[in-house]
Amino acid sequence: MYLLIPAAGIGRRMGSDRNKLLLTVRSQPIITWTLKAAEAAHSISWIGIISQPTDWDDLRAILDNLKLTKPVELIRGGSTRQESVYNGLQALPTAAEQVLIHDGARCLATPDLLNSCAQAIRHCSGLIAAVPVKDTIKVVDEHGIIQSTPDRSQLWAAQTPQGFDVKLLKQCHAEGVRQGWEVTDDAALFEKCGIEVRIVQGEETNLKVTTPQDLAIAEFILKSRGL
Repeated sequence: MYLLIPAAGIGRRMGSDRNKLLLTVRSQPIITWTLKAAEAAHSISWIGIISQPTDWDDLRAILDNLKLTKPVELIRGGSTRQESVYNGLQALPTAAEQVLIHDGARCLATPDLLNSCAQAIRHCSGLIAAVPVKDTIKVVDEHGIIQSTPDRSQLWAAQTPQGFDVKLLKQCHAEGVRQGWEVTDDAALFEKCGIEVRIVQGEETNLKVTTPQDLAIAEFILKSRGL
């Protein structure tokens, strides 16, 4: 299975002016933990890291230190996640029929989750890892006034990995460019094109490291795993 890792962002919510994936958790860069999970996942055979060229020297140093057994390609990122994934799709080996896309900032995903998604995408066109929402969600207007309370039983919090048929995802991205759609994940492009996307049970610990508080939580979770 081919894996694309979007890793082109700047950690502004982290209070950083550099790529947050180069910040450390348990004395190792965040991206290191993501790559270790990909290395340990038996289903993953190729890894593409989508990032800005200004980070490539740092990423090469990380890769040299990790000595992964799987081929890794550095791919130029875009100005948005959507553009970055589009670039990543163009850089996939021609043999790629399915692809997993996993945010580099979700450094706590386990190899088991990557394997589960890799297995499931062989039997559908699109999927996302997700977990049921536990909190009651309120829809509010621009004045902060509650407008409605959706049925929690139908709400899931989207995570990554997300998996797709490569040909269909390329078509959806091309349509997104033509239509000027701006989306925050690739599943939304499938949804806009009327293509079914399934849910794969995610992991409660598969959080996205976005704020300093998330760093502290990630530190605790990795320590509790003995890592």
